[in-house]
Amino acid sequence: MVGIVGFGVYVPRYRIKTSDIAELWGEDGEKIGPGLGVFEKSVPGPDEDVATISVEAARNAIKMAKIDPLDIGAVYVGSESHPYAVKPTGTIVAEAVGCSYNMTCADFEFACKAGTAAMQAAMGLVASKMIKIGLAIGSDTAQGRPGDALEYSAAAGGAAYLIGQKNPLATIEETVSFTTDTPDFWRREGEDFPSHGARFTGEPAYFRHVGEGAKLLFAKTKTTVDDYDYFVFHMPNGKFPVAVGKQIGVPKEKLEDSLVVRQIGNTYSGSAMIGLARILDIAKPGSKIFMVAYGSGAGSDAFSITVEDAILESRGMVPTVDDYIQRKTYVNYATYAKYRRKIKALG
Repeated sequence: MVGIVGFGVYVPRYRIKTSDIAELWGEDGEKIGPGLGVFEKSVPGPDEDVATISVEAARNAIKMAKIDPLDIGAVYVGSESHPYAVKPTGTIVAEAVGCSYNMTCADFEFACKAGTAAMQAAMGLVASKMIKIGLAIGSDTAQGRPGDALEYSAAAGGAAYLIGQKNPLATIEETVSFTTDTPDFWRREGEDFPSHGARFTGEPAYFRHVGEGAKLLFAKTKTTVDDYDYFVFHMPNGKFPVAVGKQIGVPKEKLEDSLVVRQIGNTYSGSAMIGLARILDIAKPGSKIFMVAYGSGAGSDAFSITVEDAILESRGMVPTVDDYIQRKTYVNYATYAKYRRKIKALG
């Protein structure tokens, strides 16, 4: 069996309250902001990007796993905001954490599920014995056009998972994916901000793919909602994961602990992976976790995970998701716009 032998997260310190964004945009903002269920979101500092966020998360994962970085045979970074259009982020991360040159490395892109796609690839390499340990990262510094609904949720953060077979903290029992060509969200080369299909992003995109991914996983594992203690869904906002949970029949108490989007916003490729880390921070051995990540374009990756006894030994070694949530400094809209380089878009 393949499992998670270490994990780590990183969320930038800076925050902006969505009420401050709504106040700036007047009546339109007052209509959009409160309805999304996001109260504040993380903002990357001027010296932070996907590479730096990924490095911090990876270092936490390696420290937790207590492994030699030279044993990592694959480094995959999933993101839709890589700092370079042509140059891998993964090589920067690998060099920074001390991996060997004898490894495979690549950047993944599939909107908000690029990180979980990287996890699946690492799982395959480990299971086939091609590598000993794989490092899969989901990280983003998401952008939203000034005044657009995305601006109330698009945030920054990342999570890193070490996939291996020896002494797993949690076992990944099964994974499935559901994919179609559904253009609900996109950004062409050279454009500063993404475009989206507004309400089209809900029913035919997010809800269909998360729902179908969940059905496939239930069928393949021959399980039901009752067999799981925790559920994690991709969190584009605070409303969608709650709504899809109701559709599937998930009790509110089984989903509540993963909803980090309310405090840090939608970290895109890091969203479901940070939600999973939040659960792993608190779950008892034997707990079963059901996770479905979603990426626009569109697809979902679903995982059935069981927490192992070794999780107890990992506690207290690295900062938890809650540690990063509570570590914050608020900025106003002007500072936020400066840090996110939005000023040129307003001219």
